[in-house]
Amino acid sequence: MTQEKFASIWDAIADTPDAGANLHVRAELMMALKNHISRTGLTQVEAARVFGVTQPRISDLLRGKINLFSIDTLVNMAAAAGMRVALQLEQAA
Repeated sequence: MTQEKFASIWDAIADTPDAGANLHVRAELMMALKNHISRTGLTQVEAARVFGVTQPRISDLLRGKINLFSIDTLVNMAAAAGMRVALQLEQAA
């Protein structure tokens, strides 16, 4: 059995490098939103109101259900909460 080496965990669990990059961005956004909720002490109902989504969506976010969120949705949630999203691109190795 040969062991394959990957540049990141995202590359290891995704089918393609593109999918890995997408997972990585969504995970970073989800963690930032979760940290914002924790730092501000918002309840799920309050966070839903601030982010412009339903309480079950906040529950999905807090439980890390990454497959239920697009990058667009997460960026919109961050913007609704008054957060600024910054993008940094690097040349692939």
